[in-house]
Amino acid sequence: MIRQPAPPTDRSHPGSARGGGEGGARGDRWSRLLTVAAELSTLRRDPLPPLSRPRWLARLPHVLVVYLALFFGFLTTEQLQDHYHVTGGPPLVLAIGTGVSIVLALFRPIAAWWLGLLCAGLIGWEIHDQVGQGQSWPWMPGGMFAFAPLVLLVALRVPARVTVGVTLVPLALAGLAELFFKPDHSATTIPSTALLFGFVGLLGYALRALRLARGELVEQETLTEEERARRTLLEERSRIARELHDVVAHHMSVISIQAQVAPHLVENPSEELKENLAGIRENALEALTELRRVLGVLRSEQPDDPANPHHPQPTLAELDGLVDNVRGAGLEVAVEVAGVRRPLTPGVELTAYRIVQEALSNCLRHAPGSRVEVGIAYGPRDLHLCVANSAPTRSAPTSPGAGHGLLGMRERAGMLGGELAAGPRPEGGYEVTAVLPMDAPALPGGSSPETKRNS
Repeated sequence: MIRQPAPPTDRSHPGSARGGGEGGARGDRWSRLLTVAAELSTLRRDPLPPLSRPRWLARLPHVLVVYLALFFGFLTTEQLQDHYHVTGGPPLVLAIGTGVSIVLALFRPIAAWWLGLLCAGLIGWEIHDQVGQGQSWPWMPGGMFAFAPLVLLVALRVPARVTVGVTLVPLALAGLAELFFKPDHSATTIPSTALLFGFVGLLGYALRALRLARGELVEQETLTEEERARRTLLEERSRIARELHDVVAHHMSVISIQAQVAPHLVENPSEELKENLAGIRENALEALTELRRVLGVLRSEQPDDPANPHHPQPTLAELDGLVDNVRGAGLEVAVEVAGVRRPLTPGVELTAYRIVQEALSNCLRHAPGSRVEVGIAYGPRDLHLCVANSAPTRSAPTSPGAGHGLLGMRERAGMLGGELAAGPRPEGGYEVTAVLPMDAPALPGGSSPETKRNS
């Protein structure tokens, strides 16, 4: 008979899983113990934070700690000499060490705790042979109260697991000392120190939790205020967008429709009339497109929102079309380009286009019949722009604008670290010059200057 092979051991057996779970739990416990040990061995600086309010009480805890250090320093000297009859230099040294440990806890709590624990151990060693009937050991009556502020000051600044270690370690050491080295007829200190250290440890943990909760509340209130301000800004931008749409878009649509219908209202319209009306309609539609794009930026909280894609921004490559529109409106425009023409960063391209566009619009409004010269020079590091017009040949109609064109051009140039100057020419007319750095840094968030101006 052929013996069937024994089934392979299944390591996924529930018993194995249970063993693995227990091993994992033990590993987690050891990991936590090692973390606590590492935190108890650090000597890093951790100053005690002052009170937040009122301001005149901000340093009151520091003053109280210094007072406790002086008080327990004198108390240690008095009890060592009068109660335990320890004379010579040790009482003074141990008293100074006790006071210094309390003051040090203001800045380095763990280091102060270790120093206080060392002083307590040395005090227990010094009084071991001097303990009388009913006297406490290894803690003196004042010694346990001198160590309590250290537990409290550490608990105020460390996690709960470290607070437990800070509380239990001195109790464990005192218990071992009483178990193996307790003098005859001495009184035990374990119950009283356990009660005292447990109380101050719990108090420190509660005060730390309260401080952290208050800090989180302040942080949440700050975030709420920022969110409220952001929402208010978005609502205001949406309101501006609605107003612009209601006022400007309506009139531009009417202009476009009237320009489209006008040739049909005239019998045998001339080709020039049709061409001019077609240009009016084309410019009106282009203005509507630009307006909708700007309104989309105003309505969007995030300029780079995929739900609000940006249309391609105009560049200097489209300058010929802009000049042709101005020529069609009746201005004589000459363009001269110097240097090696090359593509620039999107911000510089857009800013240069908008400056030339605004300068030509000002020529149409304020200098009808003038001759306009547009100069663009590509330098090694800068782009130079110049738009100059001669004196107008006829009076300009009254403009209802508020004169924000020059301000807007200066803002665009300034955002790129450039400069813009504008003023009348000696021989008559007006001139706008600008210098834009070609290596202008990108604006925060990767947005264009137009996005920043409209947001």
